[in-house]
Amino acid sequence: MKRKAKSALDPRALLATVGAGRTTRDWRKNQTIFSQGDRADVVFFVDRGKVKLTVLSRQGKQAVIGILGPGSFFGEGCLAGQPLRMATAIAITDSAIIPLPKQTMIRALHEDTEFAERFTTYLLSRNIRIEEDLVDQLFNSSEKRLARILLLLANFGKEGRPEPVVPKVSQETLAEMVGTTRSRVSFFMNKFRKLGFIEYDGGLEVHSSLLHVVLHD
Repeated sequence: MKRKAKSALDPRALLATVGAGRTTRDWRKNQTIFSQGDRADVVFFVDRGKVKLTVLSRQGKQAVIGILGPGSFFGEGCLAGQPLRMATAIAITDSAIIPLPKQTMIRALHEDTEFAERFTTYLLSRNIRIEEDLVDQLFNSSEKRLARILLLLANFGKEGRPEPVVPKVSQETLAEMVGTTRSRVSFFMNKFRKLGFIEYDGGLEVHSSLLHVVLHD
């Protein structure tokens, strides 16, 4: 019998792996989890909700480098000796997040091979995503970049049924992720809606037909 592929990390199994006493913590919408420059000694796991990662340059320019959903880790740079946070993490919805002290994570990685395998797979997958983001920024138009980001936020290309994009993700945030202006994002969003690729109905619904924008040369 063929072995079933492993799904995303289960929060309950994660808590069992890292030991007793680890619990989820609730974060309110727009609450800062950590700031760029803070001491880095904890890894976080998103149980529920979504988290935005941003970086601020010395010139004061801010950029969104990622939006993470359930099943995602962040802050894992401390495991490689990163002493300070390189980004700011903010909950963009009410979220439940599991804080995992650095030493707890290191012990779990050494003692539990299955957990280590899943964590490594997660990091490799995210590294591929970062490379794809870089290629996207270098070679694709802002329209294609926006379409790709909307599809990623809606969970297209992942296991499970696509979900609505998080309500209240501002066009300013999308512009920071795309690397363009808010007015250009507004223009493309209106275009996508007229073409039937997206809908506004209490939240932003993304249809698979938006893939045509990404795949069209």
